[in-house]
Amino acid sequence: MKKLLSIMGLGAVAMLPSLAMAAAPAVADKADNAFMMICTALVLFMTIPGIALFYGGLLRGKNVLSMLTQVMVSFALVCVLWMIYGYSLAFSPGNAFFGGFQTVMLKSIGLTDLTGTFYQLIHVVFQCSFACITVALVVGGFAERIRFSAVLIFTVIWLTFSYLPIAHMVWGGGFLAADGALDFAGGTVVHINAAIAGLVGAYLLGKRAGYGKESFKPHNLPMVFTGASILYIGWFGFNAGSASAANEIAALAFLNTVIATAGAILSWVLVEWAVRGKPSLLGACSGCLAGLVAITPAAGFVGVGGALIIGLVGGVAGLWGVVMLKKWLHADDTCDVFGVHGVCGIVGCLLTGVFTSKSLGGIGYAEGVTMSHQVWVQLFSVGVTLVWSGVVAFIAYKVADMIVGLRVPEEQEREGLDVNSHGENAYNQ
Repeated sequence: MKKLLSIMGLGAVAMLPSLAMAAAPAVADKADNAFMMICTALVLFMTIPGIALFYGGLLRGKNVLSMLTQVMVSFALVCVLWMIYGYSLAFSPGNAFFGGFQTVMLKSIGLTDLTGTFYQLIHVVFQCSFACITVALVVGGFAERIRFSAVLIFTVIWLTFSYLPIAHMVWGGGFLAADGALDFAGGTVVHINAAIAGLVGAYLLGKRAGYGKESFKPHNLPMVFTGASILYIGWFGFNAGSASAANEIAALAFLNTVIATAGAILSWVLVEWAVRGKPSLLGACSGCLAGLVAITPAAGFVGVGGALIIGLVGGVAGLWGVVMLKKWLHADDTCDVFGVHGVCGIVGCLLTGVFTSKSLGGIGYAEGVTMSHQVWVQLFSVGVTLVWSGVVAFIAYKVADMIVGLRVPEEQEREGLDVNSHGENAYNQ
């Protein structure tokens, strides 16, 4: 039982609470409770202010407040929906795709109920933080031209019919978990899920007015650096906390997060330097995010050598995603959500299937599973996530378009969303 829980990481205690309790009486551990609360706070910090600042700095100055507002308000909306029904549909016992309604409004969760060795109420908030950052990631794909009301309508629909079922399928005992998919901290559930939704939004809203003809440079690179730094630190809560205890797997995930991210920063910057002639701060920040994304599904499964390789590959893959793939896709993905989170999430998920092997320093596969089989399972889970999230996102955008319209008028877009959507200016002239 202990080996099984260790291998499954984040999903273990969420997916198998009854099995864990059957093995031994559950006892609250103060250290694990403190550890999980700290990790939860770090993940919340990743969204506000981490993602908000990172994305905000990438936009033009006339739209930075719109991004901060979208992140802040969608964060609040997800929190409310999560407590009402989100946690229940993701983590209560149900079918292969959705959980049940046993914990709607958290009505059946007592103060002393446990998830593993920490209180279940902490698990509720920890998982809420993952849902919040996933929705926040999506908004980077369609920034600078979407109606604020459309963002909120999209959030409700997509959270309900994409994030919750995919979280249940992977971490809540659904069919991808039963198939043996490995996703330690959110390669499929968070990054690929958000990336394809952002890409679909970029296509449906169309390119920004003047795109390809006018300058669309980031307006504040120090803000981008600040956001990336917050994300790097917060990610230790994201990955180490996914061990669900202050144990050896958390230590492994912590170390792997450091080394993979460092490798990705170096590989992105060195390749950019060789190709473009100059190493950029934006490249270093993007490489940081690429490494964090790539190691997320693998953090508690692979050894340090595997983590370094995943980071090095992730950095190069992310650079390719935002330079070459973006051109091939002909999409105005404003903050390169798919180029970084989609590409690096896919790379990380597939390489998890490789480097989990004990022969390559990982913790080993489940009994009877070979590397080729695990890689196939990983590929299948990636495909399911892309199709499921993409279809739900398309429907969600179409519904929002029918109700309020997706895109602001061109004259408002050119003047800026800050003043037109929110009546404010980030920088007073």
